[in-house]
Amino acid sequence: MEIFVGFIFSFLSTVGFGVITNVPRRTLLPSGITGALAWVVYLLVQDATSNIILPNLLAALTIGLLANAAAILIKAPVNLLYVPCLVSLVPGAIIFLSMKGFTLGQDATALQNLLKTLTIAMSLAVGFLIAEACFSKLRPVLKHWLARKS
Repeated sequence: MEIFVGFIFSFLSTVGFGVITNVPRRTLLPSGITGALAWVVYLLVQDATSNIILPNLLAALTIGLLANAAAILIKAPVNLLYVPCLVSLVPGAIIFLSMKGFTLGQDATALQNLLKTLTIAMSLAVGFLIAEACFSKLRPVLKHWLARKS
């Protein structure tokens, strides 16, 4: 049940963020599905491990692969799909706690939260990097296959 609720709320938050950032309407459904599936991957991996790197890495990899495929299908730039999908994964609360700790003089806690934020950001970036590297080889094949099919 937790996964289903996570899927629904992640879909809604992704689509809502897409509306707020004014992405084209034709990208809202694919980005919503991609963001929701990435959140499900995040939840499943987080339940299986106590690591903070692996769930974020695999969720970013999921976004990267699905968004690239959807971008080709709907003929849109992949960045229009990336931006809304990331809203569920960005560690906003942790960076807030880090800044709050610095302002209150709790440097040890603030540095710990800052390190956690940077670790999550790096794992997201590496996940996207791996997805782009994989998809750079698949993109011409997929485009050729879609052109032949239509």
